[in-house]
Amino acid sequence: MNLSTAIDSFVALALQVKCHAVNQARDSTEARSFIQNAIKGLDQQIAASIAFIGSDCKLVVLPEYFLTGFPMGESLTVWAEKACLDMADPIYEALGEIAQKHDIFLAGNAYELDPNFPKLYFQTCFILDPSAAMVLRYRRLNSMFAPTPHDVWDKYLDCYGLEGVFPIAKTAIGNLAALASEEILYPEVARCLALRGAEIFLHSTSEVYGNLRSPKEAAKIARAVENMAYIVSANTAGIANIPIPEASVDGGSKIIDYRGLVLTETGAGESMAAFTEIDLAALRRYRRRPGLNNLLSRQRLELYADSYRQFQVYPANTMVDGVPNRQHFIQTQREAIERLDKMGLI
Repeated sequence: MNLSTAIDSFVALALQVKCHAVNQARDSTEARSFIQNAIKGLDQQIAASIAFIGSDCKLVVLPEYFLTGFPMGESLTVWAEKACLDMADPIYEALGEIAQKHDIFLAGNAYELDPNFPKLYFQTCFILDPSAAMVLRYRRLNSMFAPTPHDVWDKYLDCYGLEGVFPIAKTAIGNLAALASEEILYPEVARCLALRGAEIFLHSTSEVYGNLRSPKEAAKIARAVENMAYIVSANTAGIANIPIPEASVDGGSKIIDYRGLVLTETGAGESMAAFTEIDLAALRRYRRRPGLNNLLSRQRLELYADSYRQFQVYPANTMVDGVPNRQHFIQTQREAIERLDKMGLI
């Protein structure tokens, strides 16, 4: 598929799969074997899911952590060696082959190294197109315990520019953007992507499911409504091989439309039940219709710009001197809380 063969309607799937964590792997070689086994299983699950759904399934979104799990006390250096992919990693090639084989756009999330920032890693959302090409690479901007572009902000902008911070993939199935996990709680991230044309947010997550009033559940609907965009949110079906009970982050993968309506949702366990039609033509008509609900057209962005410039909460460039220890993250947050206190904001 390419832009010349754009389609107005297709089926998207938020594929809920179990993560088999690599934390207990003895070394990077064993960890790599876990990752390769996960990819083999994915190929089979995607093939079977498309056989059930139909050949008009053109987008599959995978959960956060689906290849490795997340660090549990490992230093940044140890996790980089054990669990992180290179930007041209053969693992991406293997995932690209799946996308090509099944004629789909395949979206996911992985920990990734970048030669511009030695010894650091970023949590990266990616989209592979049906030709196996990577058409989007988004690095998570808000993370409690992992490096982000904001932690090396000046150099990151020099390397990739602001469009590389907020990338959009303009594709045959619409303008795609990625949100990582809890970033659904940060309206500014989604808004910056919407202002660049995002129509479908691909949300790879790993979260507690079951409370309809949870912050993330509310945020998914809010992000869809305020940006007049689809949300395709894929959750894990549990995380195996870690001390945390496996089903703590299991269930609730869903697709929400541009009006905030939950079109499909699955329960717990590995599942392909969260699939539905994405009607791009209807979304675009909705965005062009004058009226109270056209929130994008009613944005008075100049009202807010000076307020954002006035206040600094979490500082940029805190990792420019190299790899910190894990205490860096909580200490930086404590300092941010103190700053908020001194400003009289808490």
